[in-house]
Formats: sequence, C-alpha cells, structure tokens
Amino acid sequence: MASPPPSRGPIVAAGARLLDLAEYLGGMTLLLGEALRWIGMGLVGRPRRLDVAAVAAQVVRLGVRATGIVLMVQFFVGMILALQMAPPLEPFGSLAMIADIIGFGFMRELGPLLAAVVLSGFAGASIAAEIGTMAVSEELEALRTHAIRPVRYLVVPRLLATIVAMVALTVLSDLAGCAGGYASAVLVLGPEASQGYWDRIAASVRLLDFTTGLVKAGVFGLVLGLLACHEGLKVRDGAAGVGRATTMTVVYTIVSLVVVDCIFTVLFYVYEL
Repeated sequence: MASPPPSRGPIVAAGARLLDLAEYLGGMTLLLGEALRWIGMGLVGRPRRLDVAAVAAQVVRLGVRATGIVLMVQFFVGMILALQMAPPLEPFGSLAMIADIIGFGFMRELGPLLAAVVLSGFAGASIAAEIGTMAVSEELEALRTHAIRPVRYLVVPRLLATIVAMVALTVLSDLAGCAGGYASAVLVLGPEASQGYWDRIAASVRLLDFTTGLVKAGVFGLVLGLLACHEGLKVRDGAAGVGRATTMTVVYTIVSLVVVDCIFTVLFYVYEL
C-alpha cells in the first residue's frame, strides 16, 4: 500500500503562500504594464487608437447605474455617523462640531472608501464575470485569432471607466454623506447641530482635503478595475471558475482597498497633508 504524501509543515505552507502571492502580484503588474502601454499608445499614437466611445459606454454601465446605490449608502452612513457623534459632543455643548467632523471625514476618507467598496460589488463582480465567461467560452482566443489584443479591447476601456466612475462617484458621495448628516441634524438633533451646518463644512474643509479624496478615488478605481480584469482573464474551470472569480474579485478588492487606504493615511499623516 502506498504511503500517504507527507504533510507540509507550517514553514513550507507559509513559503508556498508567499510564492502564490508573488505570482499573483507579478501577473497584476504585467497586466497593468500592458494596459498602460496600450493607453499611452492610444493617447499619443498616430492615429489615436483609444476607443473613447467604449470607455464612455463602460462608464455608463459600471458607474452611472451604480450611482443610486452608492448615494443611498453614503446618505445613511452620514445620518448614522452624525447620530453616533452626538452623545459624546452634547455634554460639552459642541453639537455644531458634527458638521466639521462629517465634512472632513467624508471628503478625506468615507467618501472614496465606501464608494469603492460598493462599486466593487456592483462593477468589479460584473467585470470579472463578463471577462471570465468570455474566457471559458473561448471568445478571448477568437479575439487573438483575429489579431485583436484582449487587453486593449477589453481591459483598457474597463480600467479607465472604473477610474473615471470612482472619481465622479466620490464627488457625489461626499455631498450625499454631508446631506445625510444634515438630515440627522435637522430631524433629530435640533438647531444647535443644524444651524450653520453647511457654512461650517465650507469653513473647515480645505481644498487639499477634497483633492486628497479624489486622488484616493482614482487609485481605488485603478485597483478595482485591475483586480476584476485580472481575475476574469485567468478563469479556466468553466462556470465554477467564473463564480469563483466573481467572489474572489469582491474579496480581494475590499482587502486591497483597505490596505491601500491605510498606506495613503500613513503617508498623508507623515507628510502632514
């Protein structure tokens, strides 16, 4: 009787995981490099080969259709945050500071992060499922047969669309979150919190706070689109593979967004931005 294969020790298992991570990040880097090459060629080549119509169509499909969900989430988070801050501020007569905290929090942090999390479930899963289905049905091979590069034809429009959609949704998310805080101030907290609410936001939020949020949004959109396209392109196991890629896209994207956001926060703190 053949003996069972020896079990891997913790060090070997950890090494295997690190190798898998390195391979995954390497694949992501290669995909990003090829996408940037096609974007550069599309912008400066003669004739220009960037399909603006395809990008616009993807912005509508991935971004515009998600606007209602994103704004609803941000509005209610703004309401919740205002009500949660009221008890510790009320004993000091500082309910008016809710506006400052809401404005600062949404412009720099909650606006881009929550919009990206919601969009990862709406757009990221859709991209991974669409490209994954094309992979298992051999449509990607058909494109290559006709001398059409899948990265140029499929990845580039979706990558640019997620970046544009994220930046636009972040601007709307900031407004929706602040509006949610104002709704709580008017309906629940009273005049001390609601009077001069928008004036306090305008006075306390700097242009730098707003622009750093937009920078985060652009990077979040890049991470979201890149992960979704990468997961879709490497699907191999039929319908089960498509489902697995869709699930892992959402999981990997949310984890990556939190890590990237943490890096941004540390850098902004160190450089006092």
